Amino acid sequence: MRKATAAAALAVLFTLSSTPAHADAIPSERVTVDVVTVNGSGCKQGTAEVIVSPDNTSFWVIYSDYLAQAGKGAGATDFRKNCQLNLQINVPQGFTYGIAEANYAGYGNLGRGATGHQWVSYYFQGQSATTTWKHSFNGPFDDNWSITHRTEFSEIVWAPCGEKRNLNVNSALRVDKGSSDANTNSFMTMDYTRGEVRTLHHFSWKRC
Repeated sequence: MRKATAAAALAVLFTLSSTPAHADAIPSERVTVDVVTVNGSGCKQGTAEVIVSPDNTSFWVIYSDYLAQAGKGAGATDFRKNCQLNLQINVPQGFTYGIAEANYAGYGNLGRGATGHQWVSYYFQGQSATTTWKHSFNGPFDDNWSITHRTEFSEIVWAPCGEKRNLNVNSALRVDKGSSDANTNSFMTMDYTRGEVRTLHHFSWKRC
């Protein structure tokens, strides 16, 4: 079983954050994020944290318990875990933002015949427009995994200028045991070592 070390994982995230996606103009004033609500079986209260990169190009979501599993030893509801974050992103006056790219990474161990799924969607409070990404993995699989979801600039959903609209980030992991051996436990996690889940979301900025 191969897992990235925590130090190596953090180094990768700092590297990723140094290349903003579709940046029209990055605000120089500090951007901050307040976690308004946290709901879901994959991010119980107190297990989610948000950190904005020093250059205002991205933010991390760090969880401490996000694991979906199916098969031997799994509970009836363990096959799907989700997390719904409601974030107040405090943007300097004269700017608006969208989510242009998201990087997810973790570990999977899927038996032959099992399938794992990871997906995420974004939408602003009071808006119907939603950006959704999904990726699937087929067993047999036993390795680290990494996914980059990108949105074309013309398709980015932007926060309304001059309005306070919270950003909703909904993610989920699901494992279907399918035709895998009944004695096999299959699982998907977004963990690095020490049980920490780190996902990186790239801002796209433009002036209002």
